[in-house]
Amino acid sequence: MPYRYILLESLRQLRNVRSLAFTFVIPLVMLLIFGSLYGSGGQQEQRSGLPWLIVTTVQMASYGGMLAALSQAFAITTERSIGWNRQLRITPLSGVGYLVSKVAAALLVALGTIIALCAVSIIVLGARMDALHWFTAILGIWIGVIPFALIAVALGQFARPSFAQPLFTVVFLGMAILGGLWIPLEVMPTWVISIAQTVPSYWLNKLGQIGADGAGNALLPIVVLAAWTLALAALITWRYRRDAARA
Repeated sequence: MPYRYILLESLRQLRNVRSLAFTFVIPLVMLLIFGSLYGSGGQQEQRSGLPWLIVTTVQMASYGGMLAALSQAFAITTERSIGWNRQLRITPLSGVGYLVSKVAAALLVALGTIIALCAVSIIVLGARMDALHWFTAILGIWIGVIPFALIAVALGQFARPSFAQPLFTVVFLGMAILGGLWIPLEVMPTWVISIAQTVPSYWLNKLGQIGADGAGNALLPIVVLAAWTLALAALITWRYRRDAARA
């Protein structure tokens, strides 16, 4: 696999500064608002026992990581519309390398967003947790972002440019709400909670909270997220081979 091409292709995608800023500013503003509202008094969430400020930080870091990863869908849709992916097929960059570069770029942007939001929570809002729990929370959220990097690739492969924005909005809003990243799921009807447990955003948030708490069984979230990852990888591979056969 030509790692140099993968690195160059990943870095090329990271030069879109305006897109990167957009994916960071929205969760940052929400963190500052909700963190100040629910975390200033040091209250704790009854279910997890974690301070509300930590719970809010995990939610917003998960939200920011998910948004950063999903945003890569637009780059893929644009490249398909102008034939850039067909041009890449005459270079040493293989189909697998092309897809790996997209996922790598999504995960790099997501990791930067997650770390930056946690840093803001510590410096500006005064969130306090030991270094090990910060590390496991960030690592858990980052691992949980992997299916969303693949969802972005799948959206880019299937969506036409004129349909990409509404499709992205539906997927993004649905994942944010069902994941409990904006509103605690406890206030939702029972049937909404049941549906939420089938989507990766729910387990992304759960894995981050387990990392922050330092307790709880992380096996189930990892299994569910791995299942999503394998299913999406199979779908993406099938779609890419089909497109390549048509070219």
